Amino acid sequence: MAANMFRASALILSASLLLTVDCDAFSVKSVPSSTDVATNSPNVQSKSIALHMVAASPPIYPTERGSEVDSRKIVAQELTAVRLSHILFASEELASKSLNELRSASLAFDDFAKQISNCAETRKEGGSIGWVSLDDTENVHLDLLLPPEARRKAMAQTTKPGDVVMVSSSRGHHLVQILDVMLDVRQMASLKSRKQKKGERKGIFGGGNTRDLTYKMEPMGCQMNLADSERMEGQLQALGIRPLKDGEAGQPDVVVLVTCSIRDHAEQKVYSYIGPHAKRKREGEDVAIVVAGCVAQQEGQTLLRRAPEVDLVMGPQYANRLADLLEDVSNGNQVVATSASHIMEDSTKPRRGSTVAAWVNVIYGCNERCTYCIVPTTRGVEQSRPVESIVQEIEELVANGYKEVTLLGQNIDAYGRDMIPKRKFSDLLRTVGTIPGLERLRFVTSHPRYMSLGVVDAVAETPAACESFHVPFQSGSNDILAAMGRGHTREKYLSIVDRIRSKLPDASITADVIVGFPGETEAQFQDTLDLMEEVVFDSVNTAAYSPRPNTPAAEWGNQLPEEVKTDRLSRINALNLKHAEERRARMMGRTVEILVEERNVKKPTQVMGRTRHGYIVYCDGDIEELRGQLVNVKIDECKTYYLAGIRV
Repeated sequence: MAANMFRASALILSASLLLTVDCDAFSVKSVPSSTDVATNSPNVQSKSIALHMVAASPPIYPTERGSEVDSRKIVAQELTAVRLSHILFASEELASKSLNELRSASLAFDDFAKQISNCAETRKEGGSIGWVSLDDTENVHLDLLLPPEARRKAMAQTTKPGDVVMVSSSRGHHLVQILDVMLDVRQMASLKSRKQKKGERKGIFGGGNTRDLTYKMEPMGCQMNLADSERMEGQLQALGIRPLKDGEAGQPDVVVLVTCSIRDHAEQKVYSYIGPHAKRKREGEDVAIVVAGCVAQQEGQTLLRRAPEVDLVMGPQYANRLADLLEDVSNGNQVVATSASHIMEDSTKPRRGSTVAAWVNVIYGCNERCTYCIVPTTRGVEQSRPVESIVQEIEELVANGYKEVTLLGQNIDAYGRDMIPKRKFSDLLRTVGTIPGLERLRFVTSHPRYMSLGVVDAVAETPAACESFHVPFQSGSNDILAAMGRGHTREKYLSIVDRIRSKLPDASITADVIVGFPGETEAQFQDTLDLMEEVVFDSVNTAAYSPRPNTPAAEWGNQLPEEVKTDRLSRINALNLKHAEERRARMMGRTVEILVEERNVKKPTQVMGRTRHGYIVYCDGDIEELRGQLVNVKIDECKTYYLAGIRV
């Protein structure tokens, strides 16, 4: 059992149904609300039996519009184990009060366990119980630590990582934390056996291949895709496959396309990219083709029908399970992995694209239903990572010399609202910001509907947090915002800006905006320009509206002509450039601190770094000497999107 449990290459985290167990009838019932799961279930008896999960109809993942957004209610038929920690109390009252205390992300469960747990056997290890099988007959060795009745009660309430629930046993009262989960990935994926022609080679993973294998990673789109790419590269390198170097002769043996579905014609771009590699395969070359990311989740089996040379189609939720899925590819299968899944912690380390600054995911998915956006139907429901996992990852980064971390989330202000008990992103900022050795802390992307004033306060009060905010507004018209389903108004957005300006007058503010949304009038477009004039952003990512599949706005009859959208995009871009130049011009003559990241590729005698505002700065210097260093630069040149100066 232990060997199976730690064989990470064969397991993947699960998506699970929030359950109560009627042990007499061996049946499973849905828990009616999140309020109920924070207390003991009266339906759980103390009989020593295995915890059984009743299979339901296959879940639709990610969620359809208007459907369930609680990840606990996604059925996990292949869940095999969960990793638990606990804190033992003598009284229910103290356990209840402590559970309430844990709502603050500033309080780590393991530190709390070391301080107050009555369990002498696990106290020094921060309450760690370890991996617990879903077949409770295999957990006898844990009975003296966390008795069977406590295990059953805890796992009947939730198997979602990050949750903390209160249960009782013969030992007393426990707070039990779900840290991680395991699931049999091979049971989750859809497999199709390839028909092998006589004399055909078995592919790069078969037939005792001893070649020096290489890969090429092609990420598209947002920072989430870049972070996913780093995780997948870590998986490939753990398999002994190295990156194909720029300028190196030959073609990669493994091609991984990390796709983005935000822009128009995204699907066509994917098929166009696959084309040359599919041709290689048709001509007899051994090449593995992997399509990952949002288009992969969106298209699923369709990708294999349209491009039968593809070996693996995998949604974003499987980014850290690439090695597991390639195992089935090596057995001669085409694999599609797009089914429901909690996010499991990485068993391998990402291959970071930088040695100075790193991305760290804190929440996956999005529960919003903006009428133009495909993200909720490709990245799934919101799932916050446990505070302890985030802190551990950042501590390891700092220990390895990283100076800056950017916390990532599609809707980062929603961090913790899916947890039991609920957590706040502002608390997480303060917790992470106090990690010794972390020089700079950033985060993206904020949503005006959920961004609390407490987040602004946390940035102002946390020395490591950079005075830089990315808060998309999408439109300056309340009517268009309502049609978009954004859940906020122009006035709410401006109140956030006012809070930032009052607390941090010199902070940078960047945003996203869409022009040419269905039905947008010239007057409504002017509202957007007026908002930009009022705020004066440091930079805005602009886009003309493009219909995306499976989104309501794509079906509306009031689409605008392309020439109107092009004209409005041109006008807003001109204003954006003007404001970007104005904002950077204020830096003339200032001495600013930059974190040196890389060489200036256009001028090798210079280095490139960023200010706390996020501005790119160039100055003379040796990159081998200065990489990762904080240096002061006096600005003597201000351009639209960069600054330059002299080291002082």
